[in-house]
Amino acid sequence: MAEEIKTTEEIMEQVALETGGEAPAAVAVEGDVKKKKKKLKRQINKGQAHIKCTYNNTMVMISDANGAMLAWSSSGLLGFKGAKKATPYAATQVVHDVSEKVKKFGVQELDVFVRGVGSGRESSIRSLANKGFELTAIKDVTPIPHNGCRPKKPRRV
Repeated sequence: MAEEIKTTEEIMEQVALETGGEAPAAVAVEGDVKKKKKKLKRQINKGQAHIKCTYNNTMVMISDANGAMLAWSSSGLLGFKGAKKATPYAATQVVHDVSEKVKKFGVQELDVFVRGVGSGRESSIRSLANKGFELTAIKDVTPIPHNGCRPKKPRRV
C-alpha cells in the first residue's frame, strides 16, 4: 500500500489532536530539518616563518609546511610610522601580533627564513623563540646579485 504524503498543516493538526491542545507553532518535518556543519579548524604543528627586514619596515608571515599563509603582520600595520617601523622593538611587536593570530592553528615548530638587511632581523628571531615556538632551522634567503646589472657606458666628452 502506498503511504500518503502529508502536508505540514496536516501534521500540525495530528500533533494537536494527540496532545489535546493547540497546534505547536513549528513542527519539525523530515524534509525541513537542516543540520549545521561544524567548521573544522586546521591543526598544524609544523610551519614556516618568513621574516622580511628592510631599512624601512619589518614584515612577518607564518605559513604551513606547503607555504599556504596562516597569518601575517608588519610594523606599518601595527601603527608604527616613519623611522620607527624599522626598529628592533617594532619587530618584536610584529612577532607578538603574528603569534597571537597563529595560536588557534596550534603551530609549535617553525622553520625561519630571513630576508633583508634591516635592524629587526635578530630581535624578531629571538622573540619567536621567546613566544614558545621551537625553531628547527634558520636560513638566510637574502637575494644576492651574482655580478649585478651591467654598468653604464663611460661618458665621452
